[in-house]
Amino acid sequence: MAGHSHAANIAVRKGKQDRLRAKVFSKLSKNIMVAARGGPDPSFNFALRHAVDLARAQSMPNDKIDHAIKKGAGLIEGIQVSEITYEAYAPGGVGLLIEVVTDNPNRTRPELNTILEKGGGRFGAANSVGWMFKRRGLLAVKTSAATEDTLMDLILNAGADDMSQSGDVFEILTAPESFDAVKKALAEAKIEPTMAEMKYLADNEIDVEDDETAKKILDLISNLDDHDDVNAVHSNLKFTEKVIELTKA
Repeated sequence: MAGHSHAANIAVRKGKQDRLRAKVFSKLSKNIMVAARGGPDPSFNFALRHAVDLARAQSMPNDKIDHAIKKGAGLIEGIQVSEITYEAYAPGGVGLLIEVVTDNPNRTRPELNTILEKGGGRFGAANSVGWMFKRRGLLAVKTSAATEDTLMDLILNAGADDMSQSGDVFEILTAPESFDAVKKALAEAKIEPTMAEMKYLADNEIDVEDDETAKKILDLISNLDDHDDVNAVHSNLKFTEKVIELTKA
């Protein structure tokens, strides 16, 4: 059939996937480089161990991980990167924390400012947003992987703060210093979490009722996250069932 080729479609999709993967690997490499400043051995550097775990979860090749560690630790010559957290507001007064890893802050901030303005947001003053959030470990385990009582006993003994059920997953919260111990306890029990990350979580979330405003917030977060220098975007938007549906639209 003229004008139609499965091979061409596959090639286009693969090219897009490869470009996205390259962007993800670039972000992960910068994250590893920053963490490696605290030492090149993940056994004695929690931040680096976490950064490497995230990279491996995305199937980042070991040689790229090793190269990023050596660059960050100063073992080989490479670009110098800085870790910055920007505070901002999205439409509806929703607070944003934007974690950035950049080799040129003078370029990154204006670019993020453009994204914010186009999306109806703006930068906030120092600590205008940061006070709303706490650094926490967040792990998710499928409810089919363990009973609630078994999992609760396991994670509390390992130092977790709390656990709650959300749909078909148990969400586990830890203090930063207990995150690694909880991960190890799950691994020893052969329970594989579907997510295990350090996050900035809001003490109080904002419930946005208006669909149009919620969509603007989600689009803004997505556009910020797409920036090469942005490592993570955290918000105090309450992800109700309605908001979750909007993410699929």
